[in-house]
Amino acid sequence: MAYQLAMLETPDASPVSIAPTESRLWSPRRVVFTPDALRETWGQSIYTRVAALGLTIEILKSNRLTDLRGTDERDTYRRAKQTLAIVNAPASQFDLPPIPPSADYQFHLAQGCPAHCQYCYLAGSLSGPPVVRAYANLPQIQLNLLRYAGTDGATKSFEASCYTDPLGIEHLTGSLSDTIRFFGQQSGMHLRFVTKFDAVDGLLNIAHKGKTRARFSLNADRVSRRFEGGTATVDKRIAAMTKMARAGYPVGGVLAPIMPFDNWQEEYSDLLRRVAKSLADTPCDLTFELITHRF
Repeated sequence: MAYQLAMLETPDASPVSIAPTESRLWSPRRVVFTPDALRETWGQSIYTRVAALGLTIEILKSNRLTDLRGTDERDTYRRAKQTLAIVNAPASQFDLPPIPPSADYQFHLAQGCPAHCQYCYLAGSLSGPPVVRAYANLPQIQLNLLRYAGTDGATKSFEASCYTDPLGIEHLTGSLSDTIRFFGQQSGMHLRFVTKFDAVDGLLNIAHKGKTRARFSLNADRVSRRFEGGTATVDKRIAAMTKMARAGYPVGGVLAPIMPFDNWQEEYSDLLRRVAKSLADTPCDLTFELITHRF
């Protein structure tokens, strides 16, 4: 019980400004490519993107990631979170697990996230230093999805953000936009992703055909400001959701984790009012998911 009380009292009750701020794209200090990744056409495409941004690039001598450990756990975390590794998805990821009720299946464009959310489940789900690994064998990943497509009029849903925030690294990889195009060309398949970022302009003119649902992780401002480091502000996410809805995408809000604190009912109600106001003049296909953490 003492632990639960401590968690409930964690958010700061002091007033928080919600004035929008300019979002910054993640700029890793180190980008590494494995030899196998550079043999892939998509790996070469990522290399071109990263080089155009002037980022430091290292081509490894083997397919094993090295030099990720620091002097202590804090330094290891810092070093890993500043590293983008371009690798190939392993064979094990081509057997897609079902993940109801979230989606029929999950698949991965990458593993790891550039954000610093303090409640993130990836710390306990992924082993080793939290380096962001983006996959260079994207065409094979996409073609593998066809094995799981719905038939006889059925539609299967595929979640792409269980282990990453694909929009948070889209400016570096282009993998999300390419996958949206891929789903737009298929039948019996819908794509889902969720994000805490707002850089959606590159997705607005894609021929998505309504087959991708873009969901935005939202929270009360005091929770987001305190616990969701390195992400876009909540108001920026709401604005991005509205842009996507106006571009014809099905959209969604994910309230997670819902956290009790002083005046929490009113602050979450205010959040929903802001979403409603932003979308008021935009006909859209909107869903909401409400999630609490289990301890």
